[in-house]
Amino acid sequence: MTRRQLLLALGALVVVILVLENTGPFRNGQFAAMAYYAIAAGGLTVLTGLNGQLSLGHGALMAVGAYTAALMLQERDAALPLVLILLIATGVTLVVGALVGVAAARLHGPYLAGATLALAVAVPGIPLYFSETLGGEQGLRVRVPEIPTWLADAVYFVTGQDLTPTRYLAYLGWLGVIIVFVLLANLSRSRIGRIWQAVRDDEVAAELAGINLGRARVLAFVVSAGCAGLAGGLLALSARIAAPSGFTLTLSLLLLSAVVLGGLGSLVGALVGAALLTFLPQVVTGVGEDLGLTDVQAAQLAPLIYGLVTVLVVLLAPAGLAGGLRKLTQWRRST
Repeated sequence: MTRRQLLLALGALVVVILVLENTGPFRNGQFAAMAYYAIAAGGLTVLTGLNGQLSLGHGALMAVGAYTAALMLQERDAALPLVLILLIATGVTLVVGALVGVAAARLHGPYLAGATLALAVAVPGIPLYFSETLGGEQGLRVRVPEIPTWLADAVYFVTGQDLTPTRYLAYLGWLGVIIVFVLLANLSRSRIGRIWQAVRDDEVAAELAGINLGRARVLAFVVSAGCAGLAGGLLALSARIAAPSGFTLTLSLLLLSAVVLGGLGSLVGALVGAALLTFLPQVVTGVGEDLGLTDVQAAQLAPLIYGLVTVLVVLLAPAGLAGGLRKLTQWRRST
């Protein structure tokens, strides 16, 4: 980690503390949701933006992480720390991602999208066949462990406020965002990141240069899957449940649209996309209710507006909101 990245990470941590300590439980829950969306979108933007692989199955990979964490949290007195449980959920999803990545290593473009689409459709049905273990349609209730005493005391010492369970999960999620984004940023700038970009830009030239295309694709898929697994574990903790209805194809499509909205290949864009995915539906629903629409009509308005915003961004800012803002800043500096 460079000094600049360390300063950015510490600055981000200070911002997180200030925001979470000055918002209520509802907003804390929203920021927790934004955190796991950001982690999943960060992994997906590396896969799609840097390596050029189009995945429609990241909602299914999040389900793997969510159910792994939920199964380990069924006991009232969990023997393992929560952080270790999330790491195990990430590791299990890494293995699943490696298996899927190896199977899809020879595929690209619409063929890879079709394969991952099949994964997204198939995985939510697995709990129905193993209902005794995975809870069937009702899913598994997730018990959030008690907040460690040392952590509660440390937070009270720094902020002067008691640490609530919702704020605890928000802190955990955003600490995960900071760590994951720093790791992804370093990976993107490393030799591996340059290999991914070479494979994305010209497969023939990359192969002639001695790059193993299959290995590069599998590694990118594994990294992205690990992010999805961590995000799924955090989602299960925040929602207090892991159920098939939470990991449908819609989730995968929303993650992909968030990456497109923010900007492919940009971690800042992934953060912007996660923010839109979290806050835009509520804003649109509130506006719809103010205009006299019923609750059902206002709720149906949200995905319509989200879709229209996505279309407009694709047409007017192909590089996403983050890329468009960067180009605007460069243009203003040059004039």
